[in-house]
Amino acid sequence: MKIDQSLPLEYSTEENRIKILGFWIFLGAEITLFATLFASYFTLVNRTGSGPTGAEIFELTPVLIETLLLLTSSFTIGLAIHAMRLGRQKAMLTFFGLTLLLGLGFLSLEIYEFFHYVHVGASIQTSAFTSMLLTTLGTHGAHVAFGLFWGLCIMLQVRRDGFTPHTANKSFIFSLYWHFLDVVWIFIFSFIYLKGMM
Repeated sequence: MKIDQSLPLEYSTEENRIKILGFWIFLGAEITLFATLFASYFTLVNRTGSGPTGAEIFELTPVLIETLLLLTSSFTIGLAIHAMRLGRQKAMLTFFGLTLLLGLGFLSLEIYEFFHYVHVGASIQTSAFTSMLLTTLGTHGAHVAFGLFWGLCIMLQVRRDGFTPHTANKSFIFSLYWHFLDVVWIFIFSFIYLKGMM
């Protein structure tokens, strides 16, 4: 395996560069998935039937805390990748772990939200609006849950093997995934929650 020392470790081999390109293509498919969910949600947002509207069930405080947690985690994963490029394994693992803890906090609040919605009579069977709302939020939450498991596996590999082209590549691709989830959340926060509260 030929390693190009002039490039960051995650880009240092041809295989790594192809994997990063492949992951960008995968993210394109993920964008299509979430675009479909958003389009369905906006089509059905007024189909509330006898169920509640968004303005009646959305609570600003937990959503703001969720947003703060996820945006902060985007910052810490950036710091983790920066530490990796500097060759500081302990700092990288610390920021990586912080990212996962913030993600766990986000996921806990999202689960609380689901219980709250069901408690106030907004289950997945209540109306087309609540069905698409919970499907969109649930899909994002499932991605975060998968990310937590994936990130933990990468941390264990970095701890065991140190920084190699292989582990650096995985860590960098994970950071792309995590930033993508943050961008999706900004759309959810802006166009589902804030718009729904108006």
